[in-house]
Amino acid sequence: MTLSFFDQFMSPVYLGIPLMALALTLPWLLFPTPSARWVNNRLLTLQSWFINRFTYQLFLPINLGGHKWATILASLMIFLISLNMLGLLPYTFTPTTQLSLNMGIAVPLWLATVIIGMRNQPTHALGHLLPEGTPTLLIPVLIIIETISLFIRPLALGVRLTANLTAGHLLIQLIATAAFVLLPLMPTVAGLTAALLFLLTLLEVAVAMIQAYVFVLLLSLYLQENV
Repeated sequence: MTLSFFDQFMSPVYLGIPLMALALTLPWLLFPTPSARWVNNRLLTLQSWFINRFTYQLFLPINLGGHKWATILASLMIFLISLNMLGLLPYTFTPTTQLSLNMGIAVPLWLATVIIGMRNQPTHALGHLLPEGTPTLLIPVLIIIETISLFIRPLALGVRLTANLTAGHLLIQLIATAAFVLLPLMPTVAGLTAALLFLLTLLEVAVAMIQAYVFVLLLSLYLQENV
Protein backbone atom coordinates (compact mmCIF):
# COMPACT_ATOMS: atom_id res chain seq x y z
CA MET A 1 0.00 0.00 0.00
CA THR A 2 2.81 2.37 0.84
CA LEU A 3 4.60 1.77 -2.44
CA SER A 4 1.50 2.68 -4.46
CA PHE A 5 1.70 6.26 -3.19
CA PHE A 6 4.91 6.69 -5.15
CA ASP A 7 3.59 5.27 -8.42
CA GLN A 8 2.51 8.76 -9.47
CA PHE A 9 6.16 9.83 -9.57
CA MET A 10 7.24 7.06 -11.94
CA SER A 11 8.09 8.16 -15.47
CA PRO A 12 5.14 7.19 -17.72
CA VAL A 13 5.74 4.35 -20.16
CA TYR A 14 3.27 3.03 -22.75
CA LEU A 15 4.02 -0.18 -24.68
CA GLY A 16 7.65 0.17 -23.63
CA ILE A 17 7.90 3.73 -25.02
CA PRO A 18 8.87 6.47 -22.52
CA LEU A 19 6.35 9.31 -22.58
CA MET A 20 8.49 11.90 -20.81
CA ALA A 21 9.13 13.80 -24.06
CA LEU A 22 5.37 13.89 -24.72
CA ALA A 23 4.70 15.17 -21.20
CA LEU A 24 7.23 17.97 -21.76
CA THR A 25 5.93 18.91 -25.21
CA LEU A 26 2.16 18.96 -24.70
CA PRO A 27 2.00 22.02 -22.38
CA TRP A 28 3.28 24.22 -25.21
CA LEU A 29 0.18 23.35 -27.24
CA LEU A 30 -2.02 24.99 -24.58
CA PHE A 31 -0.47 28.43 -24.92
CA PRO A 32 -2.28 30.87 -27.22
CA THR A 33 -0.15 31.88 -30.18
CA PRO A 34 0.32 35.65 -30.62
CA SER A 35 -0.99 37.02 -33.89
CA ALA A 36 -0.03 39.98 -36.07
CA ARG A 37 -3.28 41.82 -35.35
CA TRP A 38 -3.34 45.17 -33.59
CA VAL A 39 -6.11 44.06 -31.24
CA ASN A 40 -5.89 40.56 -29.75
CA ASN A 41 -8.37 38.69 -27.61
CA ARG A 42 -8.44 38.94 -23.82
CA LEU A 43 -6.40 35.80 -23.25
CA LEU A 44 -3.54 36.96 -25.48
CA THR A 45 -3.64 40.41 -23.90
CA LEU A 46 -3.47 38.91 -20.40
CA GLN A 47 -0.63 36.60 -21.42
CA SER A 48 1.38 39.45 -22.95
CA TRP A 49 0.79 41.66 -19.89
CA PHE A 50 1.95 38.90 -17.54
CA ILE A 51 5.10 38.17 -19.54
CA ASN A 52 6.00 41.86 -19.84
CA ARG A 53 5.48 42.60 -16.14
CA PHE A 54 7.35 39.51 -15.02
CA THR A 55 10.29 40.19 -17.34
CA TYR A 56 10.43 43.85 -16.27
CA GLN A 57 10.49 43.01 -12.55
CA LEU A 58 13.00 40.18 -13.01
CA PHE A 59 15.55 42.18 -15.04
CA LEU A 60 15.17 45.53 -13.30
CA PRO A 61 18.30 45.08 -11.09
CA ILE A 62 20.34 43.33 -13.82
CA ASN A 63 22.79 45.16 -16.08
CA LEU A 64 22.02 45.59 -19.76
CA GLY A 65 24.39 42.77 -20.65
CA GLY A 66 22.13 40.28 -18.90
CA HIS A 67 18.96 41.37 -20.70
CA LYS A 68 19.77 38.92 -23.47
CA TRP A 69 18.51 36.23 -21.09
CA ALA A 70 15.00 37.71 -20.97
CA THR A 71 13.52 35.32 -23.53
CA ILE A 72 14.92 32.12 -22.07
CA LEU A 73 14.07 32.97 -18.45
CA ALA A 74 10.54 34.16 -19.27
CA SER A 75 9.96 31.00 -21.33
CA LEU A 76 11.34 28.84 -18.51
CA MET A 77 9.03 30.55 -16.01
CA ILE A 78 5.92 29.89 -18.10
CA PHE A 79 7.05 26.33 -18.86
CA LEU A 80 7.62 25.44 -15.19
CA ILE A 81 4.33 27.00 -14.10
CA SER A 82 2.50 25.03 -16.79
CA LEU A 83 4.11 21.72 -15.81
CA ASN A 84 3.49 22.30 -12.10
CA MET A 85 -0.13 23.37 -12.55
CA LEU A 86 -1.02 20.58 -15.00
CA GLY A 87 0.49 18.07 -12.58
CA LEU A 88 -2.21 18.95 -10.04
CA LEU A 89 -4.95 17.61 -12.32
CA PRO A 90 -6.14 14.03 -11.71
CA TYR A 91 -4.53 11.21 -13.70
CA THR A 92 -1.65 13.39 -14.87
CA PHE A 93 2.11 13.13 -14.54
CA THR A 94 4.27 15.96 -13.19
CA PRO A 95 7.69 15.94 -14.93
CA THR A 96 9.11 18.45 -12.41
CA THR A 97 8.87 15.84 -9.63
CA GLN A 98 11.81 14.09 -11.35
CA LEU A 99 15.16 15.25 -9.95
CA SER A 100 16.91 14.30 -13.19
CA LEU A 101 14.77 16.72 -15.20
CA ASN A 102 15.19 19.58 -12.73
CA MET A 103 18.94 19.05 -12.58
CA GLY A 104 19.02 18.90 -16.37
CA ILE A 105 17.49 22.40 -16.42
CA ALA A 106 19.40 23.86 -13.47
CA VAL A 107 22.96 22.69 -14.22
CA PRO A 108 23.34 24.05 -17.80
CA LEU A 109 21.79 27.42 -16.95
CA TRP A 110 23.87 27.80 -13.77
CA LEU A 111 27.00 26.75 -15.67
CA ALA A 112 26.23 29.31 -18.37
CA THR A 113 26.09 32.12 -15.78
CA VAL A 114 29.42 30.99 -14.30
CA ILE A 115 31.07 30.81 -17.74
CA ILE A 116 29.77 34.29 -18.61
CA GLY A 117 31.27 35.66 -15.39
CA MET A 118 34.62 33.96 -15.98
CA ARG A 119 34.77 35.20 -19.56
CA ASN A 120 33.63 38.80 -19.13
CA GLN A 121 34.98 39.71 -15.69
CA PRO A 122 37.18 36.92 -14.28
CA THR A 123 38.61 39.04 -11.45
CA HIS A 124 35.16 39.99 -10.16
CA ALA A 125 33.86 36.42 -10.55
CA LEU A 126 36.79 34.93 -8.63
CA GLY A 127 36.48 37.69 -6.05
CA HIS A 128 33.24 36.09 -4.83
CA LEU A 129 35.31 33.18 -3.52
CA LEU A 130 37.13 35.39 -1.00
CA PRO A 131 35.29 38.10 0.98
CA GLU A 132 37.15 41.36 1.47
CA GLY A 133 39.02 41.77 4.76
CA THR A 134 39.44 38.04 5.42
CA PRO A 135 42.26 37.16 7.87
CA THR A 136 45.22 35.45 6.24
CA LEU A 137 44.82 32.21 8.17
CA LEU A 138 41.19 31.82 7.05
CA ILE A 139 41.82 32.44 3.33
CA PRO A 140 42.29 28.74 2.30
CA VAL A 141 39.32 27.61 4.37
CA LEU A 142 37.01 30.32 3.04
CA ILE A 143 38.02 29.66 -0.56
CA ILE A 144 37.15 25.97 -0.13
CA ILE A 145 33.82 26.81 1.55
CA GLU A 146 32.84 29.37 -1.11
CA THR A 147 33.81 26.98 -3.90
CA ILE A 148 31.65 24.23 -2.40
CA SER A 149 28.74 26.66 -2.00
CA LEU A 150 29.15 27.68 -5.65
CA PHE A 151 28.89 24.08 -6.87
CA ILE A 152 25.97 23.32 -4.54
CA ARG A 153 23.81 26.02 -6.17
CA PRO A 154 22.44 23.89 -9.06
CA LEU A 155 21.84 20.98 -6.67
CA ALA A 156 19.86 23.27 -4.39
CA LEU A 157 17.81 24.54 -7.35
CA GLY A 158 16.86 21.06 -8.50
CA VAL A 159 16.26 19.55 -5.06
CA ARG A 160 14.13 22.51 -3.90
CA LEU A 161 11.74 22.21 -6.85
CA THR A 162 11.59 18.41 -6.64
CA ALA A 163 11.10 18.22 -2.87
CA ASN A 164 8.36 20.85 -2.68
CA LEU A 165 6.27 19.33 -5.47
CA THR A 166 6.82 15.74 -4.33
CA ALA A 167 5.85 16.54 -0.73
CA GLY A 168 2.72 18.38 -1.85
CA HIS A 169 1.55 15.57 -4.11
CA LEU A 170 2.15 12.99 -1.39
CA LEU A 171 0.16 15.02 1.16
CA ILE A 172 -2.74 15.40 -1.27
CA GLN A 173 -2.80 11.67 -1.97
CA LEU A 174 -2.52 10.73 1.70
CA ILE A 175 -5.34 13.07 2.78
CA ALA A 176 -7.54 12.00 -0.15
CA THR A 177 -7.01 8.34 0.78
CA ALA A 178 -7.90 9.11 4.40
CA ALA A 179 -11.09 10.90 3.30
CA PHE A 180 -12.22 7.88 1.21
CA VAL A 181 -11.45 5.43 4.01
CA LEU A 182 -13.27 7.52 6.66
CA LEU A 183 -16.35 8.25 4.51
CA PRO A 184 -18.33 5.06 5.40
CA LEU A 185 -17.03 4.98 8.99
CA MET A 186 -17.15 8.60 10.16
CA PRO A 187 -18.83 10.87 7.57
CA THR A 188 -18.32 14.02 9.67
CA VAL A 189 -14.58 13.45 10.01
CA ALA A 190 -14.43 12.57 6.30
CA GLY A 191 -16.12 15.89 5.48
CA LEU A 192 -13.60 17.79 7.57
CA THR A 193 -10.80 15.86 5.87
CA ALA A 194 -12.23 16.76 2.47
CA ALA A 195 -12.32 20.44 3.48
CA LEU A 196 -8.67 20.15 4.54
CA LEU A 197 -7.91 18.53 1.19
CA PHE A 198 -9.51 21.46 -0.64
CA LEU A 199 -7.43 23.96 1.33
CA LEU A 200 -4.29 21.93 0.71
CA THR A 201 -5.04 21.89 -3.01
CA LEU A 202 -5.28 25.68 -3.02
CA LEU A 203 -1.97 25.79 -1.19
CA GLU A 204 -0.39 23.49 -3.75
CA VAL A 205 -1.59 25.75 -6.58
CA ALA A 206 0.25 28.61 -4.88
CA VAL A 207 3.31 26.41 -4.29
CA ALA A 208 3.35 25.38 -7.96
CA MET A 209 3.51 29.03 -9.06
CA ILE A 210 5.87 30.20 -6.30
CA GLN A 211 8.41 27.41 -6.84
CA ALA A 212 8.59 28.16 -10.57
CA TYR A 213 9.13 31.84 -9.76
CA VAL A 214 11.80 31.07 -7.13
CA PHE A 215 13.66 28.80 -9.57
CA VAL A 216 13.86 31.52 -12.21
CA LEU A 217 14.52 34.28 -9.65
CA LEU A 218 17.55 32.46 -8.24
CA LEU A 219 18.89 31.94 -11.75
CA SER A 220 18.52 35.67 -12.38
CA LEU A 221 20.42 36.41 -9.15
CA TYR A 222 23.24 34.12 -10.27
CA LEU A 223 23.23 35.94 -13.61
CA GLN A 224 23.31 39.32 -11.86
CA GLU A 225 26.50 38.33 -10.01
CA ASN A 226 28.29 37.45 -13.24
CA VAL A 227 27.17 40.19 -15.62
